[in-house]
Amino acid sequence: MPSTKHTFQTEINQLLDLMIHSLYSNKEIFLRELISNASDALDKLNYMVISDEVYKSLEFHPQINLSFNEKAKSLTIADNGIGMSEEELISHLGTIAKSGTKSFLANLSGDQKKDSALIGQFGVGFYSSFMVASKVVVQSKKALSEEAFAWVSDGKGSYEISPCVKESFGTEITLFLKDEEAQFANRWEIEHIVKKYSEHIPFPIFLSYTETKSEGEGEAKKEVVEDKCTQINSAKALWRVPKNELKDEDYKEFYKSLAHDNNPPLAWIHNRAEGVLEYNTLFYIPSVAPFDMFRVDYQSGVKLYVKRVFITDNDKELLPQYLRFVRGIIDSEDLPLNVSREILQQNKILANIKSASTKKILAEIEKLSQDSATYEKFYGQFGRVLKEGLHSDFENKDKILDLLRFTSSKSEKPLSLKEYKASMPTEQKSIYYMVGESLDLLKASPILEKYAQKGFAVLLMGDEVDAFVMPGVSEYDKTPFKDASSSETLKELGLAEISEAEKEEFKGVLEAFKEALKGEVKEVALSKDLNSAVALVGDEQNAMMANLMRQMGQSVQEQPKTLELNIGHAIIQKLKGVEDHALLADVAHLLFDSAKLLENGALKNAKAFNDRLSATILRAF
Repeated sequence: MPSTKHTFQTEINQLLDLMIHSLYSNKEIFLRELISNASDALDKLNYMVISDEVYKSLEFHPQINLSFNEKAKSLTIADNGIGMSEEELISHLGTIAKSGTKSFLANLSGDQKKDSALIGQFGVGFYSSFMVASKVVVQSKKALSEEAFAWVSDGKGSYEISPCVKESFGTEITLFLKDEEAQFANRWEIEHIVKKYSEHIPFPIFLSYTETKSEGEGEAKKEVVEDKCTQINSAKALWRVPKNELKDEDYKEFYKSLAHDNNPPLAWIHNRAEGVLEYNTLFYIPSVAPFDMFRVDYQSGVKLYVKRVFITDNDKELLPQYLRFVRGIIDSEDLPLNVSREILQQNKILANIKSASTKKILAEIEKLSQDSATYEKFYGQFGRVLKEGLHSDFENKDKILDLLRFTSSKSEKPLSLKEYKASMPTEQKSIYYMVGESLDLLKASPILEKYAQKGFAVLLMGDEVDAFVMPGVSEYDKTPFKDASSSETLKELGLAEISEAEKEEFKGVLEAFKEALKGEVKEVALSKDLNSAVALVGDEQNAMMANLMRQMGQSVQEQPKTLELNIGHAIIQKLKGVEDHALLADVAHLLFDSAKLLENGALKNAKAFNDRLSATILRAF
């Protein structure tokens, strides 16, 4: 059967072009990526051998073998894992998830150190081979298959696949190194890289090399070349090693291999539970958010093992979804080795591990919050996703509330709810908040003027997730949460009443606004607690119902609000003497639209607003 030629996906061509032209300074990570891929292949076959009767007949001793040829300037990474079929070679090595590649390319900054940290994070680990190789040959034979195939490419736009002869199952990758990268075909360089990045890969990594020794004495002395094969990693599952035997560097280097992330983690949580349940967990909090964190099809960052046997890395129920940025490992002693991936979600043992692990992770995040600089970095990356826990994790709701940070109307510096409560005036009985499209729009809201008069701060929430989660928060530390823009909440401020004489004085203006805005507002009312001319006031119950409907995926019809007119403002004062009903109607619409602009930054009918504005300006001349 002849070889077939294929063209790389467009995004891969862009990727390879960047790598081939040596954009990255930390080139040695290509070996870390290939060893991690080999380890994953071993994990998958290890699981099949234990759980699937068809595979149990295989003689399987998982290992990774490295070899090199200094003269030929080549390096080979071989594993006896699950292997790939012809179709899998095409799908795994010829294409890549477009969203991942595009995000990868978009994140490139031109800074070599920062850009090299992105390799692997976006699922592009294999392609890092082309940073050091002018040609890559992949030979693979699927376990239980009789066929083997070779994948060959120089990274210049295409690759070829052809049948090949391979005795054992697994995958063998040979890199033909560029002249300037010949140092990677060296025993000491290979050992150094493996020790640095792959020491705790849970399978033995062997390095084959030749060693020249002198034998004999005097004239009988001669040099003997000896072939050697030495294990160069400890092959200990780091998460099972006692904490007192590990250094910080051990944890950091293992994280790089586990998470495919060159950035150091912010923290890690290593735990061994003994008693009714026995399990080991090792979780990492990254310093940089995974690129797919806000995608529905995000990849789980936690691997599940049973007695050191890999089960799955694709179960999103191992931790709550709002902790999907966490990377790590759960290794249980109590689950059966042949546990079905389909029944994992209903497993009580895993539910208990999940609950305990969540508490441990939240406790570690609370520790991070003790250092304001570190927590600012954490919160900037993960604050939005952490808020989702308010809606989904009732058990830990109070802990999550303590971890959140908010901007307030009185402070540019984000503050905790504990800090907000501590600064509340004695007469303030509730925690006030406003949800909107953005912080800039919220800061411009006339509603805040009412609270400023009382000396009360309002929490400003401009994240999209706030509209879904905050209406479900009823209180914090026995203090009620209240929507600052609702008419019911405003009543408890005890603001100035409008006298009968003032009502009579502005009766004409009030009726003109009501007539002009019929169907667009719930009511038009007078106020003297504003600095702005007008403000929109809503209904808290309607807001909560609207958010509930959005969560259910239903479209929400906008509810009319009350438009308040500030009787002390110069515009409203001048309107008292206007008898031109057309002018009054135009001004009513203009003020209403300006209030809508401040509320959500957009208008339904911008042309009508513009026409009225132009007409009103012309009347002034």
